[in-house]
Amino acid sequence: MNTAEVLDIFRSAGAVLEGHFILTSGLRSPTFLQKARVFMHADKTERLCKALAEKIRAEIRGPIDYVVGPAVGGLIPAYETSRHLGVPAIWVEREQGVFRLRRFDIEKGARVVIVEDIVTTGLSIRETIECLHGLGAEVLAAACIIDRSAGKTDVGVPLIALAQYEVPAYPADQLPPELAAIPPVKPGSRTL
Repeated sequence: MNTAEVLDIFRSAGAVLEGHFILTSGLRSPTFLQKARVFMHADKTERLCKALAEKIRAEIRGPIDYVVGPAVGGLIPAYETSRHLGVPAIWVEREQGVFRLRRFDIEKGARVVIVEDIVTTGLSIRETIECLHGLGAEVLAAACIIDRSAGKTDVGVPLIALAQYEVPAYPADQLPPELAAIPPVKPGSRTL
């Protein structure tokens, strides 16, 4: 599956929004990818995550013990991708602002792949890596449906993206005039 096919799925679900958006990272953008509109359709989610699993399988050598998703955005794609990889899906969630593996135990040396929905700055992945390294896990790679940075974001491990779609993102004090003229909305899940 290529970037155009991924974006076609997002468009078919009404998930490519135009306006002035405050991203989870705090950056501002004229485009927001509302993946919840895709993930509400099991058939669309399955197509994307099956293709992502195939890409992960092609790039990772050796066994994968777990797929780990950062809550909330990574839960659905991690679960569905793990189903196609044939391994358990687990997740990290915030506890007092820090990602923790609260509901699961993993053995030291467990080989894991992190699966996220959309990457802009990679903060959730880096925080997930920190948590997993603290538990003695080996993070083989991170993967995502869409990399909004088009390969520019460094998450600290190889990043496997099903699609790379560079969307402009700006600090709040550096908005172009046409974006500054539109009232902002914050559709993401994490509060700043």
